[in-house]
Amino acid sequence: PMSSCRAMRGSAVVAVAMAFLPTAHVGAFMARHALRGLGRNARTLATAETEAAVVEAPAAVLPSMEELVSLCKRRGFIFPSSEIYNGFNGFYDYGPLGVELKQNIKQSWWRHFVHGREDITGLDSSIICSPSVWEASGHVAGFSDPMVDCKVSKLRYRADQLLYAKVELEDGEVLGYLCMQEPDQEPADVFLKAAKKMKKKAAKQGNLKPLEIKEVAEAPEDELELIPSPATGNPGDLTPPRDFNLMFSTQVGALEGSSSTAYLRPETAQGIFVNFKNVREVARAKVPFGIAQVGKAFRNEITPRNFIFRSREFEQMEIEYFIQPGDEVWPTAHKEWLENMEAWLKSIGLREDLMGTEVHAKDKLAHYARACTDVTFKFPFGEQELLGVAARGDYDLQQHQESSGKGLEYFDEAEKVKYLPHVIEPSCGVDRLFLALMVSAFAEDEVGGEKRTLLKFHPSVAPIKVAVFPLVKNKPELVEKARGVFQKLQRRYNVVWDVSGAIGRRYRRMDEAGTPYCVTVDFDTLEDDSVTVRDRDSTEQVRMPITELYSFLGEKIDGF
Repeated sequence: PMSSCRAMRGSAVVAVAMAFLPTAHVGAFMARHALRGLGRNARTLATAETEAAVVEAPAAVLPSMEELVSLCKRRGFIFPSSEIYNGFNGFYDYGPLGVELKQNIKQSWWRHFVHGREDITGLDSSIICSPSVWEASGHVAGFSDPMVDCKVSKLRYRADQLLYAKVELEDGEVLGYLCMQEPDQEPADVFLKAAKKMKKKAAKQGNLKPLEIKEVAEAPEDELELIPSPATGNPGDLTPPRDFNLMFSTQVGALEGSSSTAYLRPETAQGIFVNFKNVREVARAKVPFGIAQVGKAFRNEITPRNFIFRSREFEQMEIEYFIQPGDEVWPTAHKEWLENMEAWLKSIGLREDLMGTEVHAKDKLAHYARACTDVTFKFPFGEQELLGVAARGDYDLQQHQESSGKGLEYFDEAEKVKYLPHVIEPSCGVDRLFLALMVSAFAEDEVGGEKRTLLKFHPSVAPIKVAVFPLVKNKPELVEKARGVFQKLQRRYNVVWDVSGAIGRRYRRMDEAGTPYCVTVDFDTLEDDSVTVRDRDSTEQVRMPITELYSFLGEKIDGF
């Protein structure tokens, strides 16, 4: 009889599941199987994982850089460039998961700020352009960092990232000087610990005066002779600071010489400014409007450090938003753009508790800037700039108009006046944001007493959106059904097919890759055309018809 066949098939499902589930999960699976009569449409299943307690780690705990770098290498997010040749300092390659995450970040930014607005259009300018562009912008003469050399070790340091302090007792006796590269921890704590060690080594009594930590770039010449090199520990080994131009130069054409020298762009902004007139005319844009660009930039950093945070090849997402001149206009536009950027960062999963802002002091601004505010992020190596919003005035358009002899003024038909627009510039480094999202997503918890490492990416930026599993791989009808689901999802998302190992192990692999949803096709699917959808963060599993699966995922991943 048909009822007997169904009963036998049910027993077979239980037997197969028991063979593939971890021992600790068998009892929970039996409980789920007993619930089959409660209805299948979008019902929550009491599966092995959901019955087991999920114990989350404290949200405030940050991963170490060692943990992040190891995870990035192990899971294929980031590899050292030219690794088989022992690497190449300051350069990195993005692996299978890394390239997907990076692409999703850029696509989200573009959809939000270009496709999602009527006043912004896009541009993709060349990486190498006329050297005259960089002469006019001031990069050839002034795009530099202060550099010092160690005369003995021949190592080079950025002088504004090399810190020093005089160690002095309250009675005025000077014990010496400390010098180190900007540490990952709080500099005051690191210097105080080193000062106490110096005092103990000198066998001195009395209290230390408060340490005044400064940059070597600011050290007067007579004091520089007293500052030890971080490489040798000996005073007087550091050269005086000098400017080091950060632009990579190259030769264009068959003949080499000063006339053929060109540069890899150190920023994407200038490509926008020199195309201002072209874009405005073809887009029929009226002020206020913006031009957006995503692209590679290159800086010959003296000391690249902190993984991909400061590298020599990186990618930028920049907008130059052109506004009317006037001190009553830019403060409002600047504030609005800062709020826009902060809201977008939160929308893609950046941890709000790790975000902050830093307003640049007037004496630290570029000579042409009206204001600049950074959105900061608390990385494992300290709080650093993630994104900047600057009010640049009309400096760039003014420089290019004067140097090229071409008029870049805008005629405002409403006001019947001609002027050079001023600019608000929101600028974000893709690689820095990539690292910030890795930090935000990193989590550890316990599922059924077992430690689990997972990446809680927002579904919109997750490298893999969905994983599809047939419960077993040796049943052709099950595999065929699962392949149908997989291939349909492939048309819309980056989807992974996995048939290797027990279902629990497959879940763990996807957790560590940051995959928000796993879809399992089992023997029940052949009966009722429904599948199990498992949520990464809660491990909750929901049963739903395949016909509802695509709209469910669309809502969760795309928001519509």
